[in-house]
Amino acid sequence: MHPERVLRLGLGFTFLYSGWDLISNPYDWYGFVPAWFSAVVTPVMPLEMFLRVQGVGELLLAAALLAWFLPRRIVQIAAMLAVAHLFVILVGVGIDPVTFRDVGLLGAAIALLAHMSRS
Repeated sequence: MHPERVLRLGLGFTFLYSGWDLISNPYDWYGFVPAWFSAVVTPVMPLEMFLRVQGVGELLLAAALLAWFLPRRIVQIAAMLAVAHLFVILVGVGIDPVTFRDVGLLGAAIALLAHMSRS
């Protein structure tokens, strides 16, 4: 199997799972939201709503990564958004029990972006 397909499948299914879970079980994710971030978000919208919106964004990323028929440019944009999303999570949340997973996902997203950016 081509490395691009492996990266797209791995990242796509990860975002599919987390996106669906953010939408259907937002309360399970409260423990991963830093207090400082919650204080910034809650004056604008309830944390539950923010997490569900984030879930929709992750489902859109998953769709872009898993849809094999999409143009290369769309997948490149999805990879760029995945890099930005994972970077913000790592910087914003800091070191926690799942940091190792986020570092690996960031590496996979960077690899996909690098591959998609080649001419």
